[in-house]
Amino acid sequence: MTYVVTENCIKCKYMDCVEVCPVDCFYEGENMLVIHPDECIDCGVCEPECPAEAIKPDAEPGLEMWLKLNADMAKSWPNITVKKEPPSDAKEFDGVAGKYETYFSPNPGEGD
Repeated sequence: MTYVVTENCIKCKYMDCVEVCPVDCFYEGENMLVIHPDECIDCGVCEPECPAEAIKPDAEPGLEMWLKLNADMAKSWPNITVKKEPPSDAKEFDGVAGKYETYFSPNPGEGD
């Protein structure tokens, strides 16, 4: 099992999870983070740290698409180990439905 970043991270991109990850398995995209499933040790410390509740265990039903997206994007996005400020409009996007279709960007973030 691994943890997976889901749709609510898009345009919220809080980074509290990055700070607590003991194995540095987060990767940064332009407007969201992902977890590398082969690096995640299933410790779960990131899940309660996410203000947007966007991190879920992959055992939850219906997360197959997000597990694939996390695995795919972690291959090309830079690793991030240091918490940065979230976007200034993050609170406005927290909980908005349909963000993947409208806002997801495959572009990499800045990394550390």
